[in-house]
Parts: sequence; C-alpha cells; structure tokens
Amino acid sequence: MDNFVLTDIKNGIGFITLDRPKALNSLSLEMVRSLTATLRAWHNNPNVRAVFIYSSSEKAFCAGGDIRFFYDVGTKTPMQDSALLEDFFSEEYALNHLIHFYPKPYIALMNGVVMGGGMGIAQSGVASRLRIVTERTKMAMPEVNIGLFPDVGGGYFLNHTPGEIGTYLGLTGEVISAADAIYANLADVFIPTSELDNLMSLLSTTSEADVRVAIRDFAQQFTAQIDPASSKLASQRAAIDQHFQGNQLHRICESLAQDTSTFATDTVAIMAKRSPLLMAVTLEQLRLCAQKSVAECLRIERTMVRHCFKHGEVLEGVRALVVDKDNLPKWSPASIAEVTEVMVSSFFAPVWPDYAHPLAHLP
Repeated sequence: MDNFVLTDIKNGIGFITLDRPKALNSLSLEMVRSLTATLRAWHNNPNVRAVFIYSSSEKAFCAGGDIRFFYDVGTKTPMQDSALLEDFFSEEYALNHLIHFYPKPYIALMNGVVMGGGMGIAQSGVASRLRIVTERTKMAMPEVNIGLFPDVGGGYFLNHTPGEIGTYLGLTGEVISAADAIYANLADVFIPTSELDNLMSLLSTTSEADVRVAIRDFAQQFTAQIDPASSKLASQRAAIDQHFQGNQLHRICESLAQDTSTFATDTVAIMAKRSPLLMAVTLEQLRLCAQKSVAECLRIERTMVRHCFKHGEVLEGVRALVVDKDNLPKWSPASIAEVTEVMVSSFFAPVWPDYAHPLAHLP
C-alpha cells in the first residue's frame, strides 16, 4: 500500500507531509490512521517540540475526505466493507479531537486547496495552533454541494467566526481566499509561496523555544501584501449578518430574495444548487453546536453522518459531482419549501446509547 503520509523530525520539529497529489491529498482511512499514530507517538516524545503539517504539492493542502471511497462503500461494496466507512468517520473525528487538544505547537501550512477534512486537520486546536495561508489558498467547507454537512468539527470552528460568516460559509460552501480566511478567524498569518523555501530553512535552524513565535516574526514582513479588513468577506459582512441570522432556512432565503444587490442575487443562485435538506440540516447543526464543546460537536456530527448515509443524499451528491460528473444532482426533497422540521430533526436522532457512541470516550 502506498504511503501518503511522510514524517521526519528535524531541529526538534516533527514534519508531516501529505503526499497524495493525484487525489489532492484527500484523506483515506489509512492516512487518518497514519496521522493519528504519528501524533500519538510524538505526544510525549522529548525530541519533538512542535508539529508542522504541510503538502508535497502546491495544488492542495488537503481537499477533504476521499468521497469516491464514500460512494463505493455506500453503494457497491460487501457488508463487511461498510464497516470501513463507520471506522473512517469515527477515527477521523477522533483525530480532529486529538489535534484540537494537542499539547505542543501545531502548525498547518494551508497552501492550495484546503476543504472539508483538510479543514479538520488544520482548524483543530486553539492554544497550540498556527494556521498559515498563501496567495494560493482556496478554503471552503463545501459539504452541502454533495449532500453532506460541514463536519470534522465544523459545528465548532464555523461558530467561532465573526457574526454570521460561519453560517454563510456552511450554507453556501463558498470558496474564500487567504485574506478572507484571516478576517474570518480561519487563519493566522500570510506567507507568499515565493518565501516558503525560506520558511522551511527557518524551521530547520531556529532555536526559538516556541516555533510559532519565529514563524509569526518571519511573516510580519508580508503583512502589507494582504489586508483582511479589505477582503471580500469583510466587504460582505453587513449583508451576511443581515441575511444569515435566525434559525429557519426559508427565512434566510426570503431575506436574500428581497435584496437586489449583486451579493444577494449571486448567493441565491449558489444556494439553488445545494441540497435543500442538507442546508437546513446544516443550519440546525450550527445553531445546536453554538455553545457546545469540541467533543460534543464531534459526537453530534458522528450521529449526523450515520443518518446522512442512511438517507442517501450524500451518495447522490457524490454521484453527480465525482462519479457521473453531470453536476445535476436529484436532491430529495428538491426544494426548500418541501423540507420539513421532521426531516431535519431526524438527522439528530440518537443512533446509539450514550455509553456506546463511537466517540463516547472523548472528554
């Protein structure tokens, strides 16, 4: 089996290289397990003072989970292989939790595409993390485009963006830039790709006790190249906060429809392509998770995933986007007006007793 996760320790820094370029570093179960094993091994290793995760390709940091695998397991494979799908999400979410509370500085270089599962291994953590973006960064939580919801802790980190930006990103799946990401508290510093070799040289030589301090000092010289306050999201902030408040999807859509601005009309057109049901489910998820802990959010999302595959919306979304590539998903239901509260609430119904939940062990 190919090894898509490469590791090395240099200058007291544990380097993790995602090396599956043909798949834009989409996470497989084997990759999740390799990442977990590596981070656990380095957890108490005195020779590792920080972790730095990045990609071997400029095209993508990580484009998410391996959705073709999701489709194949969900539609074609024998029963014993369906357990691999259960394992994938349980172990991926446990990895997100491990990273979130990692005791050493955890630095992610989000160069290129960073979406879905890639966000989960970059956004996790608060006290320990440092998130680097470049001019190549293309960031999104695009799950509603395939009939899924913003998982991997999306219920947590999207709720820690300013105002209703997290709601907007979750319901539209829109791609944002480096400046947007910093403005939205989804990134910390900007370093141009032309300086990444110098960044790596710095990491191999710095004696700074906290590697993040050295990186921030290095990135300081590039602050004039990017202005989060003038980003696209910043300019849209008032409209986003106005339209994406509240707990009802149809109210959000009605508010947008009454606005003749370019932002509103473009957003209406974008949302018309997304799964009506999963947009409503996502809105409920974000509101439900607003005051929840990381572990609570991940447990809710693990339950939701089970319901998603049982319903089948995600399989249709992946079929349209990746398998047949007709980009014509037949959503069920087909319109927002047909989405009921009962349909939405069914995605949050308990699947396991609390003690038997796959993530019951997360503190």
